[in-house]
Amino acid sequence: MSKMQHYTVTGGAGFLGSRLCEKLLEQGHEVLCVDNFYTGQKANIIKMMDSPYFEMMRHDITFPLYLETDNIFNLACPASPIHYQFDPVQTTKTSVHGAINVLGLAKRVKAKIFQASTSEVYGDPACHPQREDYWGNVNPIGPRACYDEGKRCAETLFFDYHRQHNLRIKVARIFNTYGPRMAVNDGRVVSNFIVQALKNNPITLYGDGSQTRSFCYIDDLIDAFIKIMNTDDSFTGPVNLGNPREFTIRQLAEIIIDMTGSSSKIEFKPLPENDPCQRSPDISLAQKTIDWTPSTPLEEGLKPTIAYFDKILRK
Repeated sequence: MSKMQHYTVTGGAGFLGSRLCEKLLEQGHEVLCVDNFYTGQKANIIKMMDSPYFEMMRHDITFPLYLETDNIFNLACPASPIHYQFDPVQTTKTSVHGAINVLGLAKRVKAKIFQASTSEVYGDPACHPQREDYWGNVNPIGPRACYDEGKRCAETLFFDYHRQHNLRIKVARIFNTYGPRMAVNDGRVVSNFIVQALKNNPITLYGDGSQTRSFCYIDDLIDAFIKIMNTDDSFTGPVNLGNPREFTIRQLAEIIIDMTGSSSKIEFKPLPENDPCQRSPDISLAQKTIDWTPSTPLEEGLKPTIAYFDKILRK
């Protein structure tokens, strides 16, 4: 077991953050979960509350943080369109002001810091699959810009703090991830389809369903987070994290209908503005640097995810 370290996880009560907190505790570390519960859930962290090595702080990272820590994982930001578009100004503040505040904290206490960025920095990509050296095709004034541009600016801040203050940074660009603890109402395609299928409601496809996505199971992603944090200080990223296997949205709907035994029919609706037609990561850098490739096939990862939503809906 590695030497005990203190980790601060902002957004630690969320879908990804809570699983990361668990993993760090399992590895013998102390963990401080920071969350304002805008999209995070107390239910996600309740089992950890009994651990003497786990703490919870209710805090909005658009305000400065004053604490001591060895490592920071910055995961705080609503990540689904339905949530980040609800209050777009606050979304941008969370990405930009939040980055300034966690970077300021890292600078004060000399902590290593990880930024959970996103594939959305590539926008509606003009190259496929997306590599880290692609600068993206983002609409800076569209309805998704609060998230896309907020995350792009956060990356800028991380690299400027690295160059100007010699901060030890790690930046990961996360592609579609799914698994237990996704919110029922988060508006993401996997959760939407599972909930609709379990209720035998129509499965809503936007556009003709031919747009593609790649789907990474949460446990694979969290393993990559920790591997990246443990890389040499000379490695900063950005690095793509996701499953390179592509599916059309229609294929995903058909798989979920089949796995749930649902009587749902597919219903088509207009494609939202600036919704990317293709999204798939080139993970060559992750494979080379941290020896990481997702190992969970979509169908295997969907089993516990469907079981989780089935349990939630039965309450």
